[in-house]
Amino acid sequence: MQTYAFIFPGQGSQFAGMGRELAENFKIAKESFQEADDALGFSLSKLCFEGPEEDLKLTANTQPAILATSVAALRALKGESPMAATFFAGHSLGEYSALVAAGAMGFADALRTVRARGTFMQEAVPVGLGAMAAILSAEADAIAEICAEAAQGEVVSPANFNSPGQIVIAGHATAISRAIEIAKGKGFRKAMLLPVSAPFHCALMKPAADRLAEALAPIAVSEFAAPVVSNVEAKPYSDPARVKGLLVEQVCSPVRWDESVQQMVASGVTTFVEIGPGKVLAGLVKRINKEVETVNVQDLASLKAVVGGAQ
Repeated sequence: MQTYAFIFPGQGSQFAGMGRELAENFKIAKESFQEADDALGFSLSKLCFEGPEEDLKLTANTQPAILATSVAALRALKGESPMAATFFAGHSLGEYSALVAAGAMGFADALRTVRARGTFMQEAVPVGLGAMAAILSAEADAIAEICAEAAQGEVVSPANFNSPGQIVIAGHATAISRAIEIAKGKGFRKAMLLPVSAPFHCALMKPAADRLAEALAPIAVSEFAAPVVSNVEAKPYSDPARVKGLLVEQVCSPVRWDESVQQMVASGVTTFVEIGPGKVLAGLVKRINKEVETVNVQDLASLKAVVGGAQ
């Protein structure tokens, strides 16, 4: 018997044209994008469908755009298939999509929150002062040593534990540069800067976390349809009272995606359905566990394939 986890992508998965085919073919997807436009007071749908890429890459636009596309794809899937998830999870921003999917957070509230979250994260560190880098083929212990050596009084720490041998670090740009050189000196040749606009998921994001706490304060949280696996703890939870605290903590904490996937597999998940733009998470899941099945829903063809395979 197949047991499903619905997983939702984070920043970096966006592309001009995302969601357009779903909106053209499914009334519920079109209505979802209209709901997003109404919630934000501008045409997010046009940005998703047409770009330009430069505007779509701005963090305050990227976050609601990916959320809207993910929710539109989820609703289109639910309209075509009785598939039900045992768990929901998302990578960073994707955790908001997971909470909407679980029924814990309203779509319009989530859109406005991630729009603000993107702004807060961008404004927390002046452009150029922070950076992120991927260090491949290094395990967590080696990364911890590299960060400790590179810090020299500045911030540099693990930001994403994506899959075995794929860890991202974040912090002051100068400390990140030192970390890359130290990593290469230790034999980790694949250490590279990432094209991001801010150092996400590290202590430098504290001002953003504080502002996010204020933005989340008036938001209503409801009962969960199924547990969400949080980035902070890599464990499933379904207590509405914990949602805001975990989302605030997530801003400065590493995304524990590797452990999150392992937790879901250990709990019986056989199929991971990535819902939203791209296939980044499906690829990471396969690196974490080759035995599980991965599928994605981002356009008409992929949705039809998933619905056909689930029958």
